[in-house]
Amino acid sequence: MPAQAADIPGTDQIVMSPNVQHVTNVPKPASIAATINTDIAFQGDYAYVGNYGGFSIYDIKNPKKASVVSSVVCPGSQMDVSVYGNLLFASVDSSRNNDSCSSTPQPASVKESWEGIRIFDVSDKANPKYIKSVETDCGSHTHTLVPDKRHGNVYLYVSSYSPSAAFPDCQPPHDKISIVKVPLWNPTAASVVATPVVFPDGGNETQPNLLLKTSGCHDITVYAEKGIAAGACMGDGVLFDIRNPEAPRVTARVTDPNFAFWHSATFNNEGTKVVFTDELGGGGEATCNEATGPTHGADAIFDIVRGQLVFKNYYKIPRYQADSENCVAHNGSLIPVKGRDIMVQAWYQGGASIWDFTDSAHPREIGYFERGPASEGFGGFWSAYYYNGYIYASDFNKGLDVIKINDRLTDSAKKVKVDRLNTQTQASYRERWGGGWFWGDEDE
Repeated sequence: MPAQAADIPGTDQIVMSPNVQHVTNVPKPASIAATINTDIAFQGDYAYVGNYGGFSIYDIKNPKKASVVSSVVCPGSQMDVSVYGNLLFASVDSSRNNDSCSSTPQPASVKESWEGIRIFDVSDKANPKYIKSVETDCGSHTHTLVPDKRHGNVYLYVSSYSPSAAFPDCQPPHDKISIVKVPLWNPTAASVVATPVVFPDGGNETQPNLLLKTSGCHDITVYAEKGIAAGACMGDGVLFDIRNPEAPRVTARVTDPNFAFWHSATFNNEGTKVVFTDELGGGGEATCNEATGPTHGADAIFDIVRGQLVFKNYYKIPRYQADSENCVAHNGSLIPVKGRDIMVQAWYQGGASIWDFTDSAHPREIGYFERGPASEGFGGFWSAYYYNGYIYASDFNKGLDVIKINDRLTDSAKKVKVDRLNTQTQASYRERWGGGWFWGDEDE
């Protein structure tokens, strides 16, 4: 039924399903309070939260008492983050006059402008140090960490787009990604080692109602131990063979007339399904309403059958949002439940949805958390991820929310422990010999 005015929570009012608990909220540090929070990475007892103005490190050893350890002011959207060992990697997709943390905006039409990857040493959580930058063509909207433990490296698959003939370092057609190699024994030697072309014959450019024509990818999720990756590439969804991490190879490609912008991807634990998201409106529009309907701005669930993507159904939150609320499918992660496919996902002002896609053709929501229309007028959850028994969600304006689900369908996930989580770097969980559960090592 259409949402009635009485069904919409009040301004900033928290509502949630009976099986969801709001544990705490930690406001943004004052130094970056004026800019919005973005993505999250985890390692040990710490969460690393990106922000258009830099990033913050949170101590989450006791999630009920989560607190800010430090905040680094280093502007440059989007500051998509990942962590590995003592290193934090951050994406910059806004043209700057140089690579420093004191840089200012400068048009990409100026050859000397910089955008790309920043690398920080976070061994001292209270005093992170900026140690290296790597410039990449068209910047770095997002990046995905690909471990190569055997050779002592990590790779970063850098996604970027929107080329222009007026931009010296971002020339069309730009149907490629950039691969940065980081030697762990000498991270300051990081450099671009390959720029493989994903769409040698051009991507999806003619489909009506695309937000942007395909030119590179928006985000890539890798499942390194299975040698595969899924790319959300604006007008296209693709599968890669990444057994050679410096030479990913496209093995399947699909389009969808209901998708305006292929935004991100999540594999199930078996690597037999992919959930792609459609960021209709670019995250700035109200698309979780009756007018938009259930098949636009939604997730699309695909089974992987003989190496090809087979569409099964869409999933969209079943709660209509106000026409003032920016809401669309965004970043989420698996909840590690044996024998089921369950994930939590951010929907901007639609909050966090916990949903089950074990039956690919019949997905259903099993829990949720959201606020009423934001007092700031624009906001909501950028990312919502499950980590060691809790859900952590980065709110544009309100900081870091810690949430917990208590449900028979997900309670077994509380046994799963992981030392690191970069959500776009998936690893399997499986039964430990002798009982219990744990994540597979993402270094495999």
